Amino acid sequence: MNLFSDVPNNDPGEIIRHFTPNWFAATMGTGILALMLEDFPMAHGLLHPAAQALWCVNVFFFVLFSALFLGRALVFPDSFRRLFDHPIQSLFIGCIPMGFATIVNGMILIWPVTANSALWAYGWWWVDAVLAILSVLLVPFFMFTSQVHSLERMTAAWLLPIVPPEVAAASGGLVAQHVAPWLGVSVIYVSYVFWAVSVLLSLGILTILFLRLTLHRLPHRDMAVSSWLPLGPIGTGAMAMITLGDADGHVFTGTSLVPMAQFDHMAGLMVALLLWGFGIWWLCMAAFFTLRYLGEGLPYNMGWWGFTFPLGVYDSSTYLLFKDTHYLPFLVLGAVFTVMLAAFWGVVTQRSLVGMWTGSLFRAPCLSEETGMLEPECSSETDPRSPSDSSKKTLMDRLRS
Repeated sequence: MNLFSDVPNNDPGEIIRHFTPNWFAATMGTGILALMLEDFPMAHGLLHPAAQALWCVNVFFFVLFSALFLGRALVFPDSFRRLFDHPIQSLFIGCIPMGFATIVNGMILIWPVTANSALWAYGWWWVDAVLAILSVLLVPFFMFTSQVHSLERMTAAWLLPIVPPEVAAASGGLVAQHVAPWLGVSVIYVSYVFWAVSVLLSLGILTILFLRLTLHRLPHRDMAVSSWLPLGPIGTGAMAMITLGDADGHVFTGTSLVPMAQFDHMAGLMVALLLWGFGIWWLCMAAFFTLRYLGEGLPYNMGWWGFTFPLGVYDSSTYLLFKDTHYLPFLVLGAVFTVMLAAFWGVVTQRSLVGMWTGSLFRAPCLSEETGMLEPECSSETDPRSPSDSSKKTLMDRLRS
């Protein structure tokens, strides 16, 4: 098992050309595990250093993946542009802001919060907010205008570009609690708007997904892990309601909006409880689906990272509900979910590191083993089936048209 022995054309330089945004799902899973280890109710003295170490590892890989992703955009612009036309790979662009949000949250939850670190988290949160908006606007735009979709091929992966704003909203509730109220006000208002955009769209997608599963049964086994993705918007939606309700009390203290802050705290808790209950149904369905897929054989692909982040954010909402209600079953379930998350992360990380070492996972799946969708090979810059140079349009040209 030699280093980069399986990269396309046996050329390590192809790693940049074939780098896809689904690698950022690894930063999502690693980051949420670090946060959940910090919340785990037992052996905190041992797990706190582990959480800090995982956070540092997550930062390293996020920077590395960002460099590779930008390198593909700069060095192979034609291949990069075709990413937006692919009906599966383009969805993973939403993983970028969600992975970055785990780093911002870790600055608040894992490390000691100082005035300077809070300001850094505040600044990085705005960066994450911009990335989230780009995801929720650009990817659906291309879904509507240049991609080909059908109800039969729909999966919960449609949620990936939609969820980032509510992840940013949950993060905003944390950040706003640690900065001056005059800074936190804008974060609070933007976060509520983000929550409304993302959660309502996600619930609509989940409704369509229920119809699709009823009419066409389960998706192909290569997309089996997508059955866990609905826990993502449900978990982060509940998280955001609780963190924003807590932040309102800090931001609006001494203003005429104090009564609204008190209402937001209780209303946020009620909405979080409703969403958490909705999530239990999807959690059971995901477990049943996975057991069925295991009987058929479950081939590894980068989509396996879908086992981690959705479960992690649902776990986080469970811990937050315990902190507000002191209802012991929430704490017990939170601990169980954390153990499950750590087990999933261990298995997926081992498989991913092997694929990274050999280079076998660095293949841009426009002709995709992960999706089962036969599409033109996007790694070929000179593909005769692709448009000529004179007919190619830039991203901005296509947006204008």
